[in-house]
Amino acid sequence: MGRVSIKLSGFGGQGIILSGYIIGKAASLHDGRFATHTQSYGPEARGGACAAEVIISDDEPVDYPFILTADVLVSMSQEAFDTYLPVLKETGTLVYDGDLVSIHDLSEKVSAHSVPATRIAEELGNKIVANVVMLGFLAAVTRAVSKAAMLRCIEESVPRRFVELNRTAFERGWNHFENGAKE
Repeated sequence: MGRVSIKLSGFGGQGIILSGYIIGKAASLHDGRFATHTQSYGPEARGGACAAEVIISDDEPVDYPFILTADVLVSMSQEAFDTYLPVLKETGTLVYDGDLVSIHDLSEKVSAHSVPATRIAEELGNKIVANVVMLGFLAAVTRAVSKAAMLRCIEESVPRRFVELNRTAFERGWNHFENGAKE
């Protein structure tokens, strides 16, 4: 794969920071690649703008941890999409929650993929796992990190009593893409 930069965005409380942590940890510790993770969020604990950046490299350590242009943009809120769309490469990949984000002004070269992550999480009984549904979908779309590494890292990163719910959420996201990403 070489090198891939992923910008995750949404609002506080959606698990954006945890998602970035899981991707970076899965890539570095379980796939044996180089990775960096940075994060930013507004002053509000919940509801404010929130973003995480992950850069993954196969060949060499990542010497600059900030993304100037992203290969992949993940948007879990309209404000996040509107704010961070200019960071996405003209030929990049957009992954977004189709129930929460209305896309516009995309380059014809952008590969856009929609998943109703929050709705799927609600169907599972807890919308707090929408980020993990998104991680499953993102992993299937990009193959930037292996499925096995992601699942292992999720198991290591969530409270034991929520492991099975999170595994199911990840699998639902993964299968949504594998089954043709039909909402």
